[in-house]
Amino acid sequence: MSFKQQLLLVPAATVLTVAPSFSAEYLTLQQAQQAAFPAADSFVSTELTLTKDQKKQIKKASGVRQRWDVQKVWRAEKAGEFLGWFIVDDVVGKHEFITYGAALTPDGAVKSIDIMIYQESYGGQVREEDWQKNFDGKTSDSRLKLGDDIPNIAGATLSCRNVTDGVKRLLAIHDLFLTSDRTS
Repeated sequence: MSFKQQLLLVPAATVLTVAPSFSAEYLTLQQAQQAAFPAADSFVSTELTLTKDQKKQIKKASGVRQRWDVQKVWRAEKAGEFLGWFIVDDVVGKHEFITYGAALTPDGAVKSIDIMIYQESYGGQVREEDWQKNFDGKTSDSRLKLGDDIPNIAGATLSCRNVTDGVKRLLAIHDLFLTSDRTS
């Protein structure tokens, strides 16, 4: 192979080189639901299909855009008694989606959040329980400001910000569309 032919291979090799991807499923839907509501004996799907106007209401209430037309929501119950809501959401980390579950009490306070699937190769510190516990008890009236009541993690700023914004948006969804008198 001549030197010129070898030089032609360099751009081809460069194009074919792809950065390694990283993806890990830490909790299945059922595992996340049971971790959030261990006493629950059923999770009833209450999928929300949102109109453009409803998505605008969410943006106005939370300051965060609702990207999806459908929000996956389950009512956690034990022997027919309503225990709270379990909501699965996706937010973008830096480049890839972070799938997390948020458990809300019947009155709309965060009971817990859990990272279910994390696809980024960095910023995974948002999976740490100590960081996630900062959301416990927060409501739509809470400030939910990164670096203030929700600590930022160096090296995971985008993941921290986007999960925080996602939780803020889910709390607005609760207040607007999931109050017990509207869904029971």
